[in-house]
Amino acid sequence: MFREAKQNRIFQDVVDQIQEAILQGRLKAGNKLPSERELQEIFQTSRGTLREALRVLEQKGLITIKTGVSGGAFVNALTTHQVSESLDLLIRYERVSLRDLAEFREGVEGIVAGLAVERAKKEDIQYLKNLLAEAKTNLDEGSSHWDDFIQVDNQLHMALAHIAGNPIYESVLQTIYDNIHRYFDQFLPREEEILRENYQDLCEIVKAVEKGQAAQAHLLVQNHVYRFNRLMEERLQQNGDSPVNG
Repeated sequence: MFREAKQNRIFQDVVDQIQEAILQGRLKAGNKLPSERELQEIFQTSRGTLREALRVLEQKGLITIKTGVSGGAFVNALTTHQVSESLDLLIRYERVSLRDLAEFREGVEGIVAGLAVERAKKEDIQYLKNLLAEAKTNLDEGSSHWDDFIQVDNQLHMALAHIAGNPIYESVLQTIYDNIHRYFDQFLPREEEILRENYQDLCEIVKAVEKGQAAQAHLLVQNHVYRFNRLMEERLQQNGDSPVNG
C-alpha cells in the first residue's frame, strides 16, 4: 500500500501517501494504520518525522491517534465536518469579513433555492409554510421578538439548503448561520420595518418553491440576501469601519 518516502521531501510524502490511501478508499473508516515501527521501516524515515506527519493527518481530521495498549492511529470517516469546523474557526476569529460572507451568500444561496424548488416534496413545502406561520407570529409580537424572528428566518434558509439535498451546501451554510448572529447583532438595525420587509421576502420565496419556479426562487433569495447585506454594510460604514476588514 505504501512505498519508501522520497528523501528530498520525506515528511510531505508520508502525509501525501497516507492521505491518498484514505481518500481513495484503500484505507477505510475504522482501519488501524500499521504500527509506528512498521511505518518507519516502510517509509524509511525517523520516528520524529513520522510522528509529525501523523499529527498533521490528525489535524486534518483524517485520523485519530489513541494512546494505551490498544492505541494507534485509526482512520476517521470522511464527512463535511472537517470543512465546517475550519470555516467555523475562521468566522469566530474574524478571519472572514462581512463582505466575504455577503459575497459568498449572494452567490450560493440563490443556487440552493433553485435546487430546493426542483427537489422539494409536499412535506418539505408544508414545513416551509409552518416556518412562515411561526415567523408571522413573531412579527405580530413586534420588535421585542426580533431574535425569535431572525432565528426562524435562519431556519427557513437552512430548510432550503436541506431540501436542496447537497451536503456540502448544507454543511457550509449551517456553519455560516451558526455564526452569522455576530454580524446581525453588530450591524443590523433592529427596526420593525426590516422584519416586515423580511417576512414579505420569505412569503414570496416559499410561494415560488410551491409553484415550482426555480429561477424566481433563485432571484428572490439572492435579492433578499443582498438587501440584508447592504443594510449591514451601511451600518458598518456609519461606524467608521471597513467592510473589507470586517
